[in-house]
Amino acid sequence: MNSISHAPVALFVFNRPWHLRQCVEALKRNRLSPETKLIVYSDGAARESDKTKVADVRSYVKALRGFESLDVIERDRNYGVAESIIAGVSEVVDRFGEVIVLEDDLRISPHFLQFMNHGLAFYRGNDKVISIHGYIYPIKGSLTETFFIRGADCWGWATWKRGWDLFENDGKKLLADLRQKNLQHQFDLDGTYPYTQMLQDQVEGKIDSWAIRWYASAFLNGKLTLYPGRSLVQNIGMDRSGRHSGKSDLLEVDLVQTPVVVKEIPVEENRHVRQQVEEFMRTLGPGPLRKMGRFVRALPARLASRPRR
Repeated sequence: MNSISHAPVALFVFNRPWHLRQCVEALKRNRLSPETKLIVYSDGAARESDKTKVADVRSYVKALRGFESLDVIERDRNYGVAESIIAGVSEVVDRFGEVIVLEDDLRISPHFLQFMNHGLAFYRGNDKVISIHGYIYPIKGSLTETFFIRGADCWGWATWKRGWDLFENDGKKLLADLRQKNLQHQFDLDGTYPYTQMLQDQVEGKIDSWAIRWYASAFLNGKLTLYPGRSLVQNIGMDRSGRHSGKSDLLEVDLVQTPVVVKEIPVEENRHVRQQVEEFMRTLGPGPLRKMGRFVRALPARLASRPRR
C-alpha cells in the first residue's frame, strides 16, 4: 500500500443546522479528525426565508474545534447544489491533490475517515479507480468486504485530482456520447432505473444535478469506484426538511461499527454485486424512489436529482 496521508474533508452546507450538527458530531467521532483539515463551503441564502438558518449554520461552523485546521468559505450568493459542489471540489483537489466530500445531511461511521484515507492511499496510483465511496444500499444477504462498480457516486466519497479532472461539466456532450456508443441500457443499470432520462433532465435544466454528470463522466471513461460491503454512511436528510428531499426509509442502513478493511482485490467490476443491486432496484421500482424528490443511483448509490432552487 502507498503511504497514508490524511485527505482534507470538504463539507457542503446550506440551511439545516440540526442535520449539520449530526454530521459534524459523527465526523468528530472519527479518530483521524484531529489530523484532518476541514473545509466548509457555506452556500448563500436562496431567498429571504433562508437567511436566519444560513446565519445559524455559519455561526456554528466558525466555532468548530477538533480538527487539524478549519477553513470556512461563505458564498456571497446562492450557488445552488451543483455549482457549489463542482466549484468546491475543484478548488480542494487543485490545492491538495485529493479530497473527501460530505454534505450536511450525511451521518458517518466512526471508521469512515479511515476507510476513505486507506482507499485513497491504496489506489492512488491505479488509473482504473476514480473514487472511493462510503454508502451501500440495504441489500439482503452478505457482500464482500469491498468491491468495485463502474461509475462514480455521491453519498460520502473521495477522489484524487486525476479522477476529478475527468469530470465533464457538459451534460449534453455526455448524453451524446452515451447515445453514440449505445450504452444507455447499461448506464441505466440494465434498465432498472432511468439514469439516461435524468441526464436528459439535467441538460434541459429540469434538475440541478452534478452527480449524474459525475457518474456519466466516470462511466464513459470506464472507471471504477470502490465500495464497502457494509455502509459507512447514512443519509438523514430524507425527512422532508430539505428543499430537495422527500420522506422515505427505503434507503436506511445501519452504520458499521468495525473497520472496513481495504485490501487487494481484482480491479474490475464485481458483476455479482451489480446484479444484486439491479435486483434491489427492481424490487423497489422507480415510483418510490421518484417520490423522494431526489435522484437515487444504486450502487453506485446516488442522491442527486434536485429541482433548481
